[in-house]
Amino acid sequence: MFFRLLAAALCIIATLSAALAQTPDLTTLARASGTPEIPGLKIIWLSPWGDVAKANSWRNIIVHQTEGGAGSAKYGAMEQAKNPTRRGVTVWVETDGTVYWAVPEDAIPTHGDGANRNDNKYIDNGPTFHQVLKNNSIGVEFAGNFPDVAKPASAEQIAAWRILVRVLQARYGIPNERVYAHNWIDYKDARYCEGCDLATLARNTAFSAKP
Repeated sequence: MFFRLLAAALCIIATLSAALAQTPDLTTLARASGTPEIPGLKIIWLSPWGDVAKANSWRNIIVHQTEGGAGSAKYGAMEQAKNPTRRGVTVWVETDGTVYWAVPEDAIPTHGDGANRNDNKYIDNGPTFHQVLKNNSIGVEFAGNFPDVAKPASAEQIAAWRILVRVLQARYGIPNERVYAHNWIDYKDARYCEGCDLATLARNTAFSAKP
């Protein structure tokens, strides 16, 4: 009986090991095309990934927060999909953690304000002043801080961000130090620090990916 149980256990372990070996790692998934299923993320693909080699040369990630309520990320992403270069971003994150990939990777939405911050209030703005711009920075918008602009991201958004930022880093070869809060590079609403907690979290926990 013991040996039969041992044999059964070894068979289960071998089966699980084989299954895990066949499961692509995050970096492999992040370099894929189409609409890959990424463990831990619910992504609504309004625009699928193409060949990453043909994507825009994204060198930075800018974290935004909008004063929309629940549901506004979905609405914003759908409007972005209709007009990719409008004021907005490539990736939108709903309050429940759902991620919307809105536009093709070679589209450049209008976001940021020209990286006009130069007071070194949050970070050294020497490397960012007029350099972290819409054409080299992929934007991620977190919805839900209405009516209190100082309301932090939801637990679901934070959980999604922990994975999403790693995916973006792995796909485009963006290191930790090139993840920026919008408030770090532009003069924004003085009532709160837009994107600061999320960008800090990313810098402290995300890995440094290489292309």
